[in-house]
Amino acid sequence: QGLKPLVPTESLSPIFGTSKPPSDLRATDSFLVKNKVPDLQKVFQRSDGLPVHLKRGIPDRMLYRTTMALTLGGTIYCLIALYIASQPKNQ
Repeated sequence: QGLKPLVPTESLSPIFGTSKPPSDLRATDSFLVKNKVPDLQKVFQRSDGLPVHLKRGIPDRMLYRTTMALTLGGTIYCLIALYIASQPKNQ
């Protein structure tokens, strides 16, 4: 009694292989790099009064200022375009 299940109940073998790396790779290969997360955690958790988006110095400041300039410029452009579009055309 009942409906046939849509999902097979037996486990299937993996299609793309296993999660283990091949045994001939060494841990010092060039594509393996040092984990930078603990260093970045120290930088971002430091209490120096700066917001998180400005903690990494000059590149963050430049990106923030560029984003703010583009946002303000786009807002001003939209307001000017709305003003021009709201004026009736003289014939």
